[in-house]
Amino acid sequence: MEVQTYSYEESFEATLQYFQGDELAAKVWVNKYAVKDSFGTIYEKSPEDMHWRIANEVARVDAKYPNPMSAEDFFKLFDHFKYIIPQGSPMSGIGNDYQIASLSNCFVIGIEGEADSYGAVIKIDEEQVQLMKRRGGVGHDLSHIRPKGSPVKNSALTS
Repeated sequence: MEVQTYSYEESFEATLQYFQGDELAAKVWVNKYAVKDSFGTIYEKSPEDMHWRIANEVARVDAKYPNPMSAEDFFKLFDHFKYIIPQGSPMSGIGNDYQIASLSNCFVIGIEGEADSYGAVIKIDEEQVQLMKRRGGVGHDLSHIRPKGSPVKNSALTS
């Protein structure tokens, strides 16, 4: 089966119609959520294509369980963002065969146990950078950092 590709203009015009003339919504969808490969080739013409992609993937997984729903049933839930509105990362990542993408928008990071050191702070910093470069929002668990004024084993005597 030949894969269909679209120019930016084709996708934008179809998406503009989908969003009933809302240029901002159309521009954001084409730029952020339409499936593209590493070269920027667009594989979805409008959010309808995206909703079918998501519906097909969810139905594929759902088929492994008793009483599965069809892709058509899932599509009806997603269509025009009427009943289910996925987060941004799932919209661009579910069923996307062209890019490796996170399916989560937000993460909470921290280190368990004794982690009150420069090395631990640098490790958390690296983890944060890795998540953020993949569009993840990051929250921090700071419970492992000692409070201001706590005793330390150096010439400062307190934190």
